[in-house]
Amino acid sequence: MKKLIAANWKMNGKSDWADKPAELNSVLDGKIPDSAQVLICPPSVYLTQIADNAHKYGMNAGAQNCHSEDSGAFTGEISAQMASDCHADYVICGHSERRAMFGDSDAVVKAKAQSVIQSAMVAIICVGETLEQRESGAANSTVEAQLRASIPEASTALNTVIAYEPVWAIGTGKTATLDDIEQMHAHIRSVYGEMFGKRSAKGLCIQYGGSVKPANAKDILSVDGVNGALVGGASLNMEDFAKIIQAA
Repeated sequence: MKKLIAANWKMNGKSDWADKPAELNSVLDGKIPDSAQVLICPPSVYLTQIADNAHKYGMNAGAQNCHSEDSGAFTGEISAQMASDCHADYVICGHSERRAMFGDSDAVVKAKAQSVIQSAMVAIICVGETLEQRESGAANSTVEAQLRASIPEASTALNTVIAYEPVWAIGTGKTATLDDIEQMHAHIRSVYGEMFGKRSAKGLCIQYGGSVKPANAKDILSVDGVNGALVGGASLNMEDFAKIIQAA
């Protein structure tokens, strides 16, 4: 399985960032490592340009969010079908910032992921515990509850990616220990196996997200059960992002 290295640009960028895939390709000397798959998730207003340019260089593109409905009176939202129409391959569902700031419940995340899958894209479903939940010993139960309530019945290893992002490590510079990461990824795979079968769980891509940067990427990506990284701040600089890709 290739390591899925995804750039989540969040609310950053401007129109000339459409050149970022070409810049990244240049930094990589025109060669994405055979062991890596590159995904760029820009703000939706730039999605079409970024997607078209990313595809030129063997990269994928995705949206950072979508609505669960195909259309309707939902001012400011985009549907999964719209993301697909903008040439997206993936959609991030339930990022911790969406859950915390915009009230995306497990049920909402599940509905969004279902819409993504129905639109023939891959849903990246994010799960993760807060620092309080980890310190109280509730990390495993918290993540398991999110998995069971956020993954739609139509999920398979081909249309779903799980991103484990400990909430306390998002944008803080803190990362979970390698042992913590390995244990949680194994737990996620086990829960998914109970839900959808061991064969599907074996082929499931599980990313780690949470202050991934060039200095720690190789260690994180070498952990058993880690199949990629969901990268925030470090993905805004193409030289830094290239180093993470090469670490795969």
